[in-house]
Amino acid sequence: MRTAKFSWFMVVTIFGLVFAGGWAEADDARPFRLTLPPQIYAVPDVEMNVYFANTVLTAADQKVSVEVECPLGESDAVHWTLTAKPSDVGSVPLTLRVKDSNGAILESAAATVTIVPPQAGSEKKIKILIVGDSLTHASVYPNEVARLLTTPGNPEWKMLGTHIPAGAAEGVAHEGYGGWTWAAFNSKYAADASKPGSSSPFVFADNDGKPALNVARYFDDRCQGERPDFIIVKLGINDCFAFNADDPKQLETQIDGVFVQAEKLLSEFRRAAPDAQIGVCLTTPGNSRDEAFVANYKDRYSRWGWRRIQHRLVERQLAHFGERTAEKIFLVPTELNLDVVDGYPTNNAVHPNAHGYQQIGKSIYCWIKWRLSEQ
Repeated sequence: MRTAKFSWFMVVTIFGLVFAGGWAEADDARPFRLTLPPQIYAVPDVEMNVYFANTVLTAADQKVSVEVECPLGESDAVHWTLTAKPSDVGSVPLTLRVKDSNGAILESAAATVTIVPPQAGSEKKIKILIVGDSLTHASVYPNEVARLLTTPGNPEWKMLGTHIPAGAAEGVAHEGYGGWTWAAFNSKYAADASKPGSSSPFVFADNDGKPALNVARYFDDRCQGERPDFIIVKLGINDCFAFNADDPKQLETQIDGVFVQAEKLLSEFRRAAPDAQIGVCLTTPGNSRDEAFVANYKDRYSRWGWRRIQHRLVERQLAHFGERTAEKIFLVPTELNLDVVDGYPTNNAVHPNAHGYQQIGKSIYCWIKWRLSEQ
């Protein structure tokens, strides 16, 4: 049912949100958490989704339903979806209301969906630097960003980076390495950096021979002096995956430590590329299947544990980075548009399949187009 002409409500049950296991409190005692980024970006003819399971964390055995209000898009039991048309360009509100089994509203959240003109930035030339972990190393979502930027109505583009894995498409480069964290990019160093991932591309020996973070030198020496117009950072999984979801106070302290490392790298990016638009990607959720976590980690790490950590991390990212636009730091809502069922293989906990990676790429592309439309 197409609903482009009027606001509507649709009540759907989220079948996948009944969990076994305890509830890890964070900064309060709510037995239910709805987390929705305030901004969602879309481009005509590019599918964009809000998967309800990625927005809701419930206590054990709690069943909920979602009520969606939006003048555009369609909903079913799993998600709200929109493939905008050029005539939809503009901004519309989207509201989620989550109810318990008795119909009482547990929580609601609102976002603005901005549909960007398809020709945004078409007259420009842009340079992009993508920084991340194994999800970036796979190169599938950077490939999707490149593919979309090559379609009509887009700027001339170039990706900066020293890492070009075998899976990278033509013109795709980045700084994505398996297992890496914010801290690794700040400090990992090897005198012989010939092997990709042996040393941070941003760390150099100073005049005393001591490793030091120096992003300006990275641009000068390894990018032929070029500076990016866009810096996209997708990190967080390796930073937080081993944290203890059952110790909420420790979890908060550990996330604080992650943000210290994040601020160090972001400050260096800003110093070296003062005009760059920096997009911090909200950390993506893992596979919806318990067996995928068992296949990868046996009983060491569980889906429910990572789900609680990831959800709390996103809450903290929204609070920490959400009001930084004056610094040209923005949130990219990559966690919304990832199907945790069909976007994952059956046997991998945190690495999507091609479809899931492409959904991440679409979210980043739509954010880039939004920033181009604002310039």
